[in-house]
Amino acid sequence: MLPSGSITTANSMQDRTLYSTLGLVVLLALACSAIAPYDRATWLLEVAPVLIAAPLLLWSHQRLPLTRLLYVVIAVHALILILGGTYTYARVPPGFWVQEWFDLSRNPYDKLGHFIQGVTPALLAREILLRLRFVAPGKMLGFLALCVALAFSAFYELIEWWVALIAGQGAEDFLGTQGDPWDTQSDMFMAMLGALLSVTLMARLQDRQIRGMSRADATA
Repeated sequence: MLPSGSITTANSMQDRTLYSTLGLVVLLALACSAIAPYDRATWLLEVAPVLIAAPLLLWSHQRLPLTRLLYVVIAVHALILILGGTYTYARVPPGFWVQEWFDLSRNPYDKLGHFIQGVTPALLAREILLRLRFVAPGKMLGFLALCVALAFSAFYELIEWWVALIAGQGAEDFLGTQGDPWDTQSDMFMAMLGALLSVTLMARLQDRQIRGMSRADATA
């Protein structure tokens, strides 16, 4: 049996390898998408969250490192945003495939974006509330994480509205409504669904990883 110190060191090396790989994949995807996006202004608006989150994650990693689960989810979220920014959400090729398979009236790729927009903030809020001991484990923790995700989704819809007011017709690709009068409502529903599933199906995995990080800190 390996001593606890050796296990901690091995896990730390695995984490660094995983995080470096995720970072390089996102960086490569971002660089490729910047070469010839469908619309440069729309691309910048869509990938702006990635450009904002990346330095924040680097800055916070030494102060409050997140769980492996959350870093993976954030990387997946970034890739979804980058792909949407490259083509604009209404023109992403895999969305057309899904549209054809299920005989849909519109490209549904933006709904995937809003689904993950619920998953990420819910898990992030849950982890911060739990690790900083603002809320004890239990139903209230999940409820508050869900509320944070819904608030984030609503704020993002406000950002889209403000952009539309400023840019006029030029914001159509960013909004991605595709003529759907209920687009805002369905976007928030998808975010709620993603948040709800994340705080129920991923909670135990997140809790295990948080406990593992606490043990590693105690050993160190």
